[in-house]
Amino acid sequence: MGRKKLPFHMEHWQFISLLLGIYDAIAIAFSYIFALLLRFDLQFSQIPSSYYEGYKKFIPFYIVICLVIFRKLRLYNSIWRFASLRELENVTMATAITIPLHVILTVFFVKRMPVSYYFVGGILQFAAILAIRFSYRFVLLERSLRKKKEPDATHIMLIGAGQAGQMILRDILRQKETKERVMCIIDDNSNKWGRLVEGVPVVGGRNDILTNVEKYKIQKIYLAIPSASAHNKRDILNICKETDCELMSLPGMYQLTTGEITTNQLRKVSVEDLLGRDVIRVNIDEIAEYLQEKVVLVTGGGGSIGSELCRQIVAHKPKRLIIFDIYENNAYDIQQELKRKYSYLDLVVLIGSVRDSRRIMEVFEKYRPEIVFHAAAHKHVPLMEYSPCEAIKNNVIGTYKTAFAAMKYGVNRFVLISTDKAVNPTNIMGASKRLCEMVIQTLDRIGNENREYILPVVHAHSDVDSRWSEDMKMRAGSSHTRFVAVRFGNVLGSNGSVIPLFRKQIAEGGPVTVTHPDITRYFMTIPEAVSLVLQAGAYAGTAKESRIYVLDMGDPVKIDTLARNLIKLSGLEPDVDIKIVYTGLRPGEKLYEEKLMNEEGLQKTPNDLIHIGMPIPIDTNEFLTELEELAKACYENSPETERLVSEMVPTFHHKK
Repeated sequence: MGRKKLPFHMEHWQFISLLLGIYDAIAIAFSYIFALLLRFDLQFSQIPSSYYEGYKKFIPFYIVICLVIFRKLRLYNSIWRFASLRELENVTMATAITIPLHVILTVFFVKRMPVSYYFVGGILQFAAILAIRFSYRFVLLERSLRKKKEPDATHIMLIGAGQAGQMILRDILRQKETKERVMCIIDDNSNKWGRLVEGVPVVGGRNDILTNVEKYKIQKIYLAIPSASAHNKRDILNICKETDCELMSLPGMYQLTTGEITTNQLRKVSVEDLLGRDVIRVNIDEIAEYLQEKVVLVTGGGGSIGSELCRQIVAHKPKRLIIFDIYENNAYDIQQELKRKYSYLDLVVLIGSVRDSRRIMEVFEKYRPEIVFHAAAHKHVPLMEYSPCEAIKNNVIGTYKTAFAAMKYGVNRFVLISTDKAVNPTNIMGASKRLCEMVIQTLDRIGNENREYILPVVHAHSDVDSRWSEDMKMRAGSSHTRFVAVRFGNVLGSNGSVIPLFRKQIAEGGPVTVTHPDITRYFMTIPEAVSLVLQAGAYAGTAKESRIYVLDMGDPVKIDTLARNLIKLSGLEPDVDIKIVYTGLRPGEKLYEEKLMNEEGLQKTPNDLIHIGMPIPIDTNEFLTELEELAKACYENSPETERLVSEMVPTFHHKK
C-alpha cells in the first residue's frame, strides 16, 4: 500500500517561506525598536512612554502590512540560491512601499515619531530583509569557491569579460556538482586589464593567451564573445588551438538577448569556426514570396544537401513538400524529423529514381509541383571514375528526364544543384555535372523559343507517353519554366566530405590520410549553401535566360591545414599523437578547384555572395543529338561513353 498523503503536507520551499515570514516579522520589529533606542543613546529608560506606546500599538499592524506586500511582490517564491538583480529590485520595491506607509500611518493615526526613527528603522529593515536572502547565496558561493580550489579542480580560462562572460562565470561559481575553477579572463579591452570580475583577474588580451595558459595550468578554454565577428573568433581560436586545452564556445547572440547564458549553451569548437566566415544573410521576404503556398519537389531530398533544403523550405510554409529519393533510409529520417517539428505540414515522401521515366512522369502528373530543386546525383569523384556509365545515367540522363517532366507539366522554376567540379573538369563526375548544366541551359532556350516538341525521348523511357497535348503545350508555353543551376564547392559535413572521414580516423588513433600537402578546396557549411541556393531560386524568377549562379565560398582552404586543425581541436598534436599520411591524388582529382571557366564572365546580383556565370553558347540541335547517343552508350555500358563525354564537354581533360 502506498504512503498515505498527510492532509497538511508542506513542500520544502513552503516551509522555508514560512520561516522567512517569521524572520521578517522579527526583523521588522527589531529594526524600529533599535532605531528608537539609538535615538535615545541606547538607554531604554530614556525613551518617552508616548513613543514606546506608539511603537507597541502600531508595529503589529505594520508587520502584517509588510508581510502582505512582501507576498504580493513574491519575496517568498524566489529560489534564493540563485538570487540576482531581480530579487534585489523586489526587496528595494518592497522597502520603497512599506517605509512611506509607516511614516504616513504613524503620523496620521498613531503618533509622530522622531525623524531618525523612520530613517534608521527603514535602513535596518531593508538591510535585515536583504541580508537573510542573499546570505544563502554567499554561503553557497564561498563553499563552491573552496571546493573549486581543490587540487583536482579543472582550470578554466574565460575569453570575454563582457556580459556573456560574466554570466558564464557566475554559472560556474554557483554549480555544486562540477569542479571547475576559472583562473583568469582574457579580453582585448585594455581598460579591463588588471581588474577583477567576481574575484577573477583579467590578465590581458588575445596575445597573452599562450603565456597565461602555461602560467595558470589551464585545461579548458571557454570562448564567451558571441557578438564578435567571425574573423575575430577565427583569429582567437587559431591561437587557442596551439594549446592542448579543450575549446568550448557560445554559438551566437540569441542566448545573450534572452538572458539565458549558462555553461549548457557552450559547445565544442568545430573546424567550421576556424573558417572565419561571416554570417550569410539572405532576403527572407524574396524567398518566402516564391515558396509560400507552392507545391515544392526536392529530388534527392534525403541527402545532406537535399534534406537541408527541405528543412529550410518548410520554414517558408509551402503548400506541399514532396521529397523524392531512391534511398529509403535517408528519406525516412527526414520524413520523421519534419513530421515531429511541423505536424501541420502537407508532406509527401516518395521512393524512386530520377532515371525511371515512368516514375518521374507519374510524380509530376499526380502532384503537379510548381518549384523543383534537383539535388539527386552521384557525387563521389573516385567512385564515379570506376563507374562512369552510372554517373552519366544518374546525373545527366536523370537530370534530363526530370527537367523534361518539369517543362511538360508547367513547373515554374527548376533549380539544379551543381558543383565547382563542373569547371574545367578532370573527372567523370565533374564532367557529368557540366553536362547537367548544359542540359538545363538547352531546355531553357527551347522553352523560350516554344520548341518543346523537338525534345527527344531519350533511352529507356521510349514507352512513356511523351506526346504534348494541346493543354500541355499551352501550359508549358505560357509558363516558360525557368531553368537555373547553382554552383558551389565542398560543404562541411555533407555525405562524402573529408571532415567525417578525418574525425573517424582520429577516433581510431590515426593515421589521417590527406591526398596531397598542397591540395585546396572551397568550403561552406550545409545551411549556408542551402540558404544561398534558395536565394538564387528567388532570382531565377526574373531571369530571362538560363543562368549559372556561382556562390562565393570565401578563401580556399588547404586540406592539410584542415586535418591538422581537426587534430588540434581534438586535444592532440599532429604528427606526434596522430600521424598525417599523404596518399597521392586520387583518380580524376585536382589540386585546386575553379569557380568559372575561361569563357564565362561574372555578373553581380543583389547578394554579394551570389554571382552569375554567363552561359556558354551551345548548338541546341547538335547537343540533343549527342545527348541521345550518349544515353544509348551509357545504358549499354559502352566503353565509348567517356569519349562521347569528352566530345560534348570541350573543357573536360580527364586525369586517370
